[in-house]
Amino acid sequence: MNKTQLISFQNADELVRIVAAAWLKEVAAANHAGQPHYVALSGGRITLKFFAAVIALSRAQNVSLANVHFFWADDRCVPPDDQESSFGAANESFFRPLGITPDKIHRVRGELSPERAAEEANAEVKRVVPLKAAGQPVLDLIFLGMGEDAHVASLFPRETEAERANPEVYRVVTNSPKPPPNRVTLGYPAIAAAKNVWVLASGAGKEAALRDSIQPGATTPLGRVLQMRSQTRIFTDIKLSQQG
Repeated sequence: MNKTQLISFQNADELVRIVAAAWLKEVAAANHAGQPHYVALSGGRITLKFFAAVIALSRAQNVSLANVHFFWADDRCVPPDDQESSFGAANESFFRPLGITPDKIHRVRGELSPERAAEEANAEVKRVVPLKAAGQPVLDLIFLGMGEDAHVASLFPRETEAERANPEVYRVVTNSPKPPPNRVTLGYPAIAAAKNVWVLASGAGKEAALRDSIQPGATTPLGRVLQMRSQTRIFTDIKLSQQG
């Protein structure tokens, strides 16, 4: 049975502060156990605020991120220094300030063709992260955002059933309704296989998307993720008005 935990906040600052503290507890526990921690990041405005909160809190609590391996839930097929690159934003505002070493950063090589970028991303994640019997990597945590159409990563509402069922860990998206059109994204099976998925749902205009996604049997991209997993946590500053 799937269980969705909806955790509400007054504003984005409170949201990122609490999520940063929760994540650093996970990282500290992995450090204490002498284990690596495998995480996939997403882009977006809330993520940049989250990065700032993690930097401040990790320094205040003296929590090292040296054993964290960083992957991406998705990225655009652009060069790493392009303003549309989620890796580029993370590199400038997160990795460099924290001194994360290159061997822990497993970016999607968006400067390549989409097909080649997805192929290399698949090989890299399977090389580094432990796999389940079905061949999916078991990431410790995937951070997802949510769009106004309830898309997560680069999984959009208009995909076909065949696209949704694609078993590849990373797959190509060539017709994204949001520019740029070419992207590489984790698929639904990889997201379902992760130990934890935390959704940071923030911003005006997303109330309907969130409400629709948490309904039983929801078919939005976020709703499909929730249906596929035994447990997912949604951290949100979106106010859900009472209906009925």
